[in-house]
Amino acid sequence: QVQLVESGGGLVQPGGSLRLSCAASRNIFSFYAMGWYRQVPGKQRELVAGIAKSGRINYADSVKGRFTISRDNAKNTLYLQMNSLKPEDTAVYYCNAGGGPYDYWGQGTQVTVSS
Repeated sequence: QVQLVESGGGLVQPGGSLRLSCAASRNIFSFYAMGWYRQVPGKQRELVAGIAKSGRINYADSVKGRFTISRDNAKNTLYLQMNSLKPEDTAVYYCNAGGGPYDYWGQGTQVTVSS
């Protein structure tokens, strides 16, 4: 069983930065692919950035060059550094652990980029 808790969301101006954290109840990075997803009302949840079990990292085209995903094994924490934020980045951001026996999701954290 894995619990994921996101934090770090908030309200920022366009061009600003925000750092999201996802704390896992135990170290699962060797057993699960980890990712950040986001969702806005009326749209499908989409992958923003992910780290495969192999360690390979990928990003959505819309965030390449602006967002950075990373992990700290000692702290069992996944991060998403978001720079040069745009209004279209506004969404609820979710931490996900997948590819194992079960898929796990955090409760989500709201990111709002004001106009």
